[in-house]
Parts: sequence; C-alpha cells; structure tokens
Amino acid sequence: MSVIAAGENALRVLLAIGGSTNAIIHLTAIAGRAGIKVGLDQLNKLSDTTPVLADLKPTGPFYMEDLHAAGGIGAVLRELRPLLKLDCLTVSGETLRQRLDGEPGYVDRAVVRPLAEPLQPQGGLVALFGSLAPRGAILKRAAADPALFESEGRAVVFTSLEDLANRVDDPQLDVRPDDFLVLQNAGPRSASGMPEAGYLPIPQKLARAGVKDMVRISDARMSGTAYGTIVLHVTPDTASGGPLGLVRTGDRIRISAKDRRIDLLLSEEEMAARRAAVKPVTAKPDRGYARMYFREVLLADQGCDFNSLTSSPVQD
Repeated sequence: MSVIAAGENALRVLLAIGGSTNAIIHLTAIAGRAGIKVGLDQLNKLSDTTPVLADLKPTGPFYMEDLHAAGGIGAVLRELRPLLKLDCLTVSGETLRQRLDGEPGYVDRAVVRPLAEPLQPQGGLVALFGSLAPRGAILKRAAADPALFESEGRAVVFTSLEDLANRVDDPQLDVRPDDFLVLQNAGPRSASGMPEAGYLPIPQKLARAGVKDMVRISDARMSGTAYGTIVLHVTPDTASGGPLGLVRTGDRIRISAKDRRIDLLLSEEEMAARRAAVKPVTAKPDRGYARMYFREVLLADQGCDFNSLTSSPVQD
C-alpha cells in the first residue's frame, strides 16, 4: 500500500510542476516491477484535481535549478499536502507527514505558487483515448496552446524519421496551419526505439508565416522542455499494428482535451480494409540484443520495460 501511495504522490508532484511526459513511462515501469499497474485513467483522475504550481520552462521563465533555489520539491510537497498520502514511507524511513511537519523553510512565490493561487487549475499532463489511441496517448497541456485543445484537422503523415527529415521543410509540402502533423514508426517497437522525436518541427514555410504551434501526433517521446500541442506515446504504436499506422494524408483527426479523446475519423469498414492491406512486420532481428529487445520490450502504457523484468510477465 505504501508503494501505491508513493506512486500517487509522485504523480501529483509531476502534475504540479508541469513535468516531463517521459516521467509517465519511468513511473509506470518502476511500478510494474513492483506488480502495480499505473493506468492512464488514474493519471487523468489525479490531473483533474492537481493544479500546476511551479512556473517552469517551457511555459514559464524558470528552470529546475530555480525551483531548487526557491525551496525545491519540499516547497511543492508542502503546498500539495492536502492532496497527498501522508502516511507512506519516504527514503529516510520517516513518513511523508513527519517530513512535512518539519521546518517549512524558504519559498520563493515567484516560482512556487500557493495551492489556492495556482498557475493552472489542473495538472500539466492528460491522457487521451479513442480510435487512434485505444490504449492511450499523452498530451502535455501545460506546454500547449489551449486554442487547439478542442480541434479537428487534416492529417499530414510522415511514415518515418527519415521521411520527416526529407519532407517537412520542402517548400512544395502540402500543409496548412490547421493541419495535424503525424509521425509514424517512432514508437518503442520501431527500429528507432522510441526516440525523443515527438517534437515535430513546424514546417519552415509555416514558421516563416508566423505559425507558432500546431497539433503534432506520434508514437515517439519528447523532451520535457519542448513547447507545443503535441500528442505522444500513441499506443499501440505503429510497429505493433496500432491504428496510428493506418493514418493517411488527408484523413481527419479530432482531439478533445475536455473529453480525453483522440479519434481517427474513419468508418470501421475503412479501418478494417486498411488493416487487412498493411503488411506485417517481418524484419525481426535474428540474434543479439536487437532480437531480445524486439521480443521483450513493452509498449508505452506498460512503461517500455522488458516483459521478463516485470513482476507478472505477459506470456506469449
């Protein structure tokens, strides 16, 4: 129970500081080794009741070193105290309650806001589900343009990192500011192994015209300092046969942060026809670490850990 409580507290802190989407994967993997499932629906429940308190990059002016100087995570924890599980043990052997009962210390209110005066009323991360991400995807709404939270757009698809590099800045690329950029084959089971490639660049011809943000969707990861309306960790990923791999340029996609939805607006019949036409992944590595990785790696909603290292490995 203490492990579950500690995990929930960690998620609260992550949401309150507008932390990195990568932390969701790390916390899920840590919990998985202890036999605890971290569901993305639970993330949404916590996010609904955890305000953003730290004014950090990429939306605020401050860095993590400024948070440290402003009172650190201790200052954040003291503000979050009414929301935390205080009886769980900390690494010092004391309960969190005992730790927080100590001397409160210095707090710089320019960096860490009071719980009653948050920067944003809800947490910095939210999970989306729908026909494009049956097992979930992550939107860092603390670093996104709220005007795009409820939107629909035409997909402009890049089938790989190489395809993205070759075409995104092509002056002839058919792309408009209200389009959704989609990157496939960058998830945990892809040949690239889920790189921090989810921060798709704004095409140069749009950037020169003043476009600062647009919806970008992928099965990749992203740095915690990146800004934009970016949907990541789409699961199942392309290489696992997920719906992301069925998207074609010109398709319509709808996202709703309010409804926690991300949907590919195709009929079930069209989805089935495309799925039947997709060739399965056949280039499985023959030997070595690559073979072990391909066989063992779990998807983003399971922490991208190796299956055999979890407490309850999934049997083939």
